Amino acid sequence: MSVNKIVPHLWFDKEAKQAAELYTSLIPGSQVNNVTTIRDTPSGDCDVVAFNLAGQPFMAISAGPMFKFNPSISFHLRCMAKDEVDALWKKLSPGGKVLMELGSYPFSERYGWLQDRYGLSWQIIYPGNRDFSQRIVPALMFVGNVCGKAEEALSLYASVFPGGKSNILARYGKSAAPDKEGTVQFASFVLDGMEFGAMDSAYPHQFGFNEAISFIVKCDDQAEIDHYWGKLSHTPEAEQCGWLKDKFGVSWQVTPRRMDEMMRSGTKEQIGRVTQAFLKMKKFNLAELERAYRGQ
Repeated sequence: MSVNKIVPHLWFDKEAKQAAELYTSLIPGSQVNNVTTIRDTPSGDCDVVAFNLAGQPFMAISAGPMFKFNPSISFHLRCMAKDEVDALWKKLSPGGKVLMELGSYPFSERYGWLQDRYGLSWQIIYPGNRDFSQRIVPALMFVGNVCGKAEEALSLYASVFPGGKSNILARYGKSAAPDKEGTVQFASFVLDGMEFGAMDSAYPHQFGFNEAISFIVKCDDQAEIDHYWGKLSHTPEAEQCGWLKDKFGVSWQVTPRRMDEMMRSGTKEQIGRVTQAFLKMKKFNLAELERAYRGQ
């Protein structure tokens, strides 16, 4: 099993570096690992930021205002104590928006849901005495035309990724209108060792999945790229530069690990050639990227 096969990717207008610096300052054991500027893209020059939060890898890019964060994908931020929830809330809330007030709920003694100053959604939670190994858990909310399809999505994802498994923890009952009885109130699923959450919500939300948050799938070779692309891609017009959308509207980036090395350690000229090569691609062709890197 590969290490860190799936990495959340955050699309900012211009603030990727500032956001990464804020997030890494909040959580012990976090750091910004690398900042690369890729030039002459359709969005102009873009900063690409690699960082980790409590050891979990993230990527961020400053690539213009095309996509905005919304609560259809949020991040559960698990805390060891109730006062840690309060401290993180105090640091993340300025300039943001409260989605669920900080307080005590049936599922947690201390919990709140907010959008930070950049629009990114965090569910800050004290899970009580439940053990957890993953500090930050991406949570998908299926709304609008994909409401009621969380269970189908979990089955698909679990079938595509190694070690995939899903667990419906709670379903809506008869009195949960507008949510339909039997749909997913909360579920947990694991893909290649990484934990996610999911739920359906039938309320009239004015948002849905978009490219602001995507999930990078790091592949070791062309066969892996072909596998994930073939299993996940559903919307041909969304295929661009390794990006795809699945049948539920969730965005994924299927990328070779080797490209990380090229962009991190290449010369300015090598990075420029690789960038111009991948901008012309839909699904990545690893051999062509290698040739561009070598100047062939």
